[in-house]
Amino acid sequence: MSDLVAWPVMTGRAVRLSLRNLDALLTSFLMPVLVMLLFVYLFGGAIQTGVDYVTYAVPGILVMCASYGASLTAVAVSHDMSRGIVDRFRSMDVGGGAFLGGHVAASTVRNLASLVIVFAVAFLLGFRAEAGLSGWAAAVGVLVVFVLAVSAVSAVVGLLSRTPEAAGGFTFVVMFLPYPSSAFVPVHTMPEWLHGFAENQPATPIIESVRGLLLGQPVGSDPWKALAWCGGFLLVSAILSGRLFRNRTR
Repeated sequence: MSDLVAWPVMTGRAVRLSLRNLDALLTSFLMPVLVMLLFVYLFGGAIQTGVDYVTYAVPGILVMCASYGASLTAVAVSHDMSRGIVDRFRSMDVGGGAFLGGHVAASTVRNLASLVIVFAVAFLLGFRAEAGLSGWAAAVGVLVVFVLAVSAVSAVVGLLSRTPEAAGGFTFVVMFLPYPSSAFVPVHTMPEWLHGFAENQPATPIIESVRGLLLGQPVGSDPWKALAWCGGFLLVSAILSGRLFRNRTR
């Protein structure tokens, strides 16, 4: 089967598997909304950011939503690798690129649906964006690239993990990353020893890019930093996933 045919077939398969796994699907949809409600209504009144807290927090929630949803790719890939279904795909000449690319593409589709839900609830809570059409397009573009990058890293984790349960641990690592960043509080309010990590980890420039683009504020070099992080993740993941897939399917 040629890659041109295999990619959409593998993507459709991965999307169908996501729809059948209702527990994981509902969790990926509801968890960001619950976190947003928690921070806005329980902590928002005590946190001063210079703007309505829901407006400040939504970009961080969007990145957390994308992080968690994309990290589920690790579980899906590990599940396929442990079932022996990949041997059947290989007998039909389905390559690793199409197999893993299908999971990454399905993750992107799933996360776009989740982001729409988060935006809808955020507007109900009072979030207002000042961006024009170009700002919205750029913000969504940054989020999509981020989803692709985390999904690609998750695919590598799925190939490394021997069981889906082990792969599931990656979701907790990815979910934690937005907390020590500018997602929920300004970095300057954190302890000084944490500033270096919070300012230079991947989540912060991505969040600041999305926040600035949606609110019509200057973004400086943050989008370039965000794209550099994502591009690096994609490049390393592409190299590692090809080698790992060949090793696992010999």
